[in-house]
Amino acid sequence: MSINLSTLPPSEKNKIELDKQASFLVWKLREAKAMPDEINQQAARIADDAEKVSFLESVEKYKRVMGVA
Repeated sequence: MSINLSTLPPSEKNKIELDKQASFLVWKLREAKAMPDEINQQAARIADDAEKVSFLESVEKYKRVMGVA
C-alpha cells in the first residue's frame, strides 16, 4: 500500500517533518556533530505544545533506536 504524502493534512505533514528533524538531531548527537542542548533549542522554537511533545517523543524514540544516552 502506498501513501501519497502530499495529500496529508498540513498538521500530519508537519508531524512527519518534526520526526525527521528529531532523527537527524539524534544522529548528529551519536556522531558527535552536535551537543545535547541543540535538542532543547530546537524544541524551544516549536510554538505548538502538541507538536513540541511529538518532537520530544520522537527524540526519545530515536535515542533508544540509535543507542544514544
